[in-house]
Amino acid sequence: MDNLKGKVALVTGASRGIGRDIALALAAVGCHVAVGYHRDQAGAESVVDLIRQQGGKAVALGGDVADPQTAAHLVRETETQLGPIGVLVNNAGINPAKPLDQITAEDWDETIRVNLGSAFHVTQAALPGLRARRWGRIITLSSVAAQLGGVIGPHYAASKAGLIGLAHYYAAALAKEGITSNAIAPALIETEMLKGNPAIKPTLIPVGRFGQVDEVSSVAVMLAGNGYITGQTVNVNGGWYMS
Repeated sequence: MDNLKGKVALVTGASRGIGRDIALALAAVGCHVAVGYHRDQAGAESVVDLIRQQGGKAVALGGDVADPQTAAHLVRETETQLGPIGVLVNNAGINPAKPLDQITAEDWDETIRVNLGSAFHVTQAALPGLRARRWGRIITLSSVAAQLGGVIGPHYAASKAGLIGLAHYYAAALAKEGITSNAIAPALIETEMLKGNPAIKPTLIPVGRFGQVDEVSSVAVMLAGNGYITGQTVNVNGGWYMS
């Protein structure tokens, strides 16, 4: 396993939920962390404060990373303020749940733009530096929805399936350059994103409970430190989908 102490990690969508815990977990093993956020500046700043209180180094960086110029700016700011990026966690996303017959073309476009587009734009912006240094870990948050359809809608499932394809492409293209690319596919992790959808219930999960954020963040840390795992989707889903 690689020593992550001093490595710079950019985590998008890190102001709350899974992204927040991944940022904290990477900081706990010595990474300097850029806490990416879109609208929740207060949440991002609270993550930065926690990291600094524990002796770590972190900054909060805002912007809509589904926009390519903003994504490139976020990468530049991370490298200016913390140093060259080594670990990239693509976690920014939305889950607009609606009944099937109410999902519009606008819902489709926005979900693909945010969930899939953001991962592509941030990764593309970070790649020149990763390739120049011949070391990098790209970790992309997908979902069990990519594998089973899920309970949000076709727009969400398609966006999350696309992320697995994106991770596979980068893994194959970059394997000889010291850069790994993997996906994590969680299911029903107990965060704010579970609220408001009556279809989401722990009885869907074979182990009979919702997952906890640290059960996802521990996998992200493992992938960040491992140079031999690439092109994989790690399922953190309580046995809902087995592969």
